[in-house]
Amino acid sequence: MDNTTDGTWDTLPVKLNDRILQTLDELKFTHMTPVQSACIPLFMSNKDVAAEAVTGSGKTLAFVIPIIELLLKREEKLKKMQVGALVITPTRELALQISEVMEQFIQKFPQFTQILLIGGSNPIEDVEKFKDQGANIVIATPGRLEDMFRRKSDGLDLACSVKSLDVLVLDEADRLLDMGFEASLNTILGYLPKQRRTGLFSATQTQELEKLVRAGLRNPVRIAVKEKGVAATSVQKTPCRLSNYYTICRSENKFNSLVAFLRQHKHEKNLVFFSTCACVEYYGRALETLIKKVTVHCIHGKMKNKRNKIFADFRTLKSGILVCTDVMARGIDIPDVNWVLQYDPPSSASAFVHRCGRTARIGNQGNALVFLLPMEESYVNFLAINQKCPLERMPPINDVVDVLPKVKAMSLADRAMFDRSMRAFVSYVQAYAKHECSLIFRVKDLDFATLAHGFALLRLPKMPELRGKTFPDFTETTVDTDTIRYKDKNREKQRQKMLAEQKDKDKTPFPKKQFIKNQAWSKQKSRTERRKKRAAKRKHHEGSDTDDEDLKELLNDTRLLKKLKKGQISEEDFEKQITSQPKAKHKLGAPSHVSSGGEDV
Repeated sequence: MDNTTDGTWDTLPVKLNDRILQTLDELKFTHMTPVQSACIPLFMSNKDVAAEAVTGSGKTLAFVIPIIELLLKREEKLKKMQVGALVITPTRELALQISEVMEQFIQKFPQFTQILLIGGSNPIEDVEKFKDQGANIVIATPGRLEDMFRRKSDGLDLACSVKSLDVLVLDEADRLLDMGFEASLNTILGYLPKQRRTGLFSATQTQELEKLVRAGLRNPVRIAVKEKGVAATSVQKTPCRLSNYYTICRSENKFNSLVAFLRQHKHEKNLVFFSTCACVEYYGRALETLIKKVTVHCIHGKMKNKRNKIFADFRTLKSGILVCTDVMARGIDIPDVNWVLQYDPPSSASAFVHRCGRTARIGNQGNALVFLLPMEESYVNFLAINQKCPLERMPPINDVVDVLPKVKAMSLADRAMFDRSMRAFVSYVQAYAKHECSLIFRVKDLDFATLAHGFALLRLPKMPELRGKTFPDFTETTVDTDTIRYKDKNREKQRQKMLAEQKDKDKTPFPKKQFIKNQAWSKQKSRTERRKKRAAKRKHHEGSDTDDEDLKELLNDTRLLKKLKKGQISEEDFEKQITSQPKAKHKLGAPSHVSSGGEDV
């Protein structure tokens, strides 16, 4: 697919509004991409659309333009609190990006208002903004949107506002329908009217066919946009202008190779993907120190309030490094990314494709490189077969120097860095154990000693995977790690206070327990039985209010009753013998009369 030569906008079978054409001209979008030329006419002729196209093919405009066109064609104009269009997307970065594109178009349509509902901000502020300004177009992440539907007590009746909905768009549909979002999505769909247009857009969507029906599409038109020159039977999901490479590194040289590569490409814009938030925190801090005169940003899912600003800042940079997790893998459009570096292969093959798609967007050239351990090389064949994503081997990186001693020095100088190193190592091993491709990525194949060396650890952490094992190839630091202090004085003060409290606690003598030597089970059992018998006898003597004479009388009564039941004596004889005994027995509850069939004693 040659992304930018699918005809000009005036070649569409439907005519676009003049103000939309004017905006497209201002943004220098002179030609359509195939996904735009296929989707826009269908959407505008009131069809439901399920579009699959390689990442970076211009899907955002393929639904932004029809949304505005459909709202303009409404017979009844939208009121302030009426929602006409809803766009749901999995991450706040992607929602922010779509909102920016939408804003550029509706500037020329002052009758429409839009609102962005994403995490990382105060939901009450969102409620107040909605009540104050209204919103005809809502762009949201599933969690925050679901929360907004439950804010009736705060004065926002969103369920009522969406009754006028014309268009629903699910962007990155396959991920939205993952287990993590499915419950929220089902709740949201329950509030929406059935009479609406629905569009689903994604780079990998073929596996989600059954779930499309649940999302509310009625006889959707399926669109699959292929690369030019790719056979119709193929399902290639990466752009043809993307150069995809892999390199093989041993654990102890992997980070050194990354640093050498980034130093050689410091004037370019690079994304570096790690498998966990803890790895981003640790290696991101290390890269800030090791790559001089380069802006290094970090983004991961556990960052709540900073993410939006960091993302916006990095987008405006001409060059720099963004260290991130898969929170940045989907649909994010960062201008002019030169290299996507995958330090850790992602947990799923589809995520590999999405990561690569952060470069080579809208017809531009781009490069991607994944770092693999020698035992992981078969992953290359797996991607070629499973994702139709061929990789080319890159020659060894030049001028690699050992930077790990510097990283160790950082951990010795600041306990915060030492803590990060331990968390990163543990989280990496845990993520490795959960890899989708478990035949290639096996924890039992990891060499923990060289891996720990590659993480520049001062000592090995305590974790189940290392329990009972020795690692003679790993040399721990001679420094007592408990003596490493936090650079943050307040944090160190707090730590010293906790250590002092623990020391005082340890000084407090505990009463010594009397440990009994283990005995044979059979002897223990006999002793237990003897103890039970003694306790029962004691309870009998303490709890009884009878004397020996009463017991003797009770036994005689029982014998007589047995004789009566067996027919050895008549009922008359029984009565006579019972009444001839002293009356003391009645305080035991013996009956004054017992019938021949009675069973109560």
